[in-house]
Amino acid sequence: MSTVSKRELNQQTAAVLAQVNATDDVIVTERGEPRWRVSLVRDDDTPLARLAREGRYTPPSNEPVAWPDRPGGPRYTEHEAAALLDELRGDH
Repeated sequence: MSTVSKRELNQQTAAVLAQVNATDDVIVTERGEPRWRVSLVRDDDTPLARLAREGRYTPPSNEPVAWPDRPGGPRYTEHEAAALLDELRGDH
């Protein structure tokens, strides 16, 4: 990534744009401080594509997700579960 001053961008726009074509990004400085980024517009220049290029987003994979096994323990019928709830509530 190259850097140019605001004045250089103003006076040598064609040369700076050629740099953008060669390097993809040029940082423009003002009084020595980076202020702007000039970059190529891409066909896939959506916000998510840009984040993926910058390494700040990972697109979802098409791989199936392995679900964890159900926790062990007793399984109750509806009647047994109702009886246990009644007992816990003190309704027995």
